[in-house]
Amino acid sequence: MLRFGLFGTGHWAIETHGKALHAHPDAELVGVWGRNPERASALAERYGVPAYADVDALIEQCEAIAVALPPDIQADIAVRAARAGRHLLLDKPLALSVADADRVVTAAEESGVASVVFFTQRFQPNVTAFLAATAATAAAGGWQHGRTTAFASIFQDGSPYGGSLWRREHGALWDIAPHALSILLPVLGRVTQVAAMDGPSGMVHLLLTHEGGATSSASLSLDAPTESMAREFVFYGENGIENVPFGENDAATAFGVAIDQLVEQVRAGTRDHRCDVRFGREVVAILAAAETARTESRTIPLP
Repeated sequence: MLRFGLFGTGHWAIETHGKALHAHPDAELVGVWGRNPERASALAERYGVPAYADVDALIEQCEAIAVALPPDIQADIAVRAARAGRHLLLDKPLALSVADADRVVTAAEESGVASVVFFTQRFQPNVTAFLAATAATAAAGGWQHGRTTAFASIFQDGSPYGGSLWRREHGALWDIAPHALSILLPVLGRVTQVAAMDGPSGMVHLLLTHEGGATSSASLSLDAPTESMAREFVFYGENGIENVPFGENDAATAFGVAIDQLVEQVRAGTRDHRCDVRFGREVVAILAAAETARTESRTIPLP
């Protein structure tokens, strides 16, 4: 069993990370750390493990970390854990800057640890099957455009994430766009240009050019009217139109798949997961470019 330390005490840590780690046959939850000691103690008691007051003390006791914290805090903990030789099961986005994402990638590569960044939909069986089926078509240049509409309502519908300060500050671009990119990139390829603009109520619109000439667009919001909540991913190409078939599995079940795949990497000694920290860094670079594009009202080329 792979010994995990859990970092975070919010709803996502409790109902996704903690729940999945506690239930997984190949994972052992050995402790919890959180910024709020009382909540850390309550979560630790729920799963019968100790709460730690010190980040490095918990890192010392585990073989892998699972992080359910704001991205800037996650990046620092991930670097410390990787340098200590601990495997990484992280959340999206990997960080809030390219520089911090680079620090995580460098630490992971230099230490040779396995890594998985949890883009929820990429661990859903329906989405996995869809991406596998479209791989040959994508390689042949068959897809010309992808369109994403993702309107959530976490600030209006009593969502447990409505009080998230980092989501309020950074909005849909940094919270929802990673999900969109995790599906657009495997089908359409690396992004070479980014344009972005704001809409009403925290809405953000992205227009991306991909290597090879395909394009994609994404319209995203965390503060949509509840009657307007929507999630749609559509690809257009020479072979017609395809809608991504999202499944009904909950986030904890998907996180269990992420645990499976991290454990498999550790056992096999491989370090080439499709959603590793290098992919996480690629996504952060696009988000950072989009942030600049929306601020300066210009298109940003990516190297």
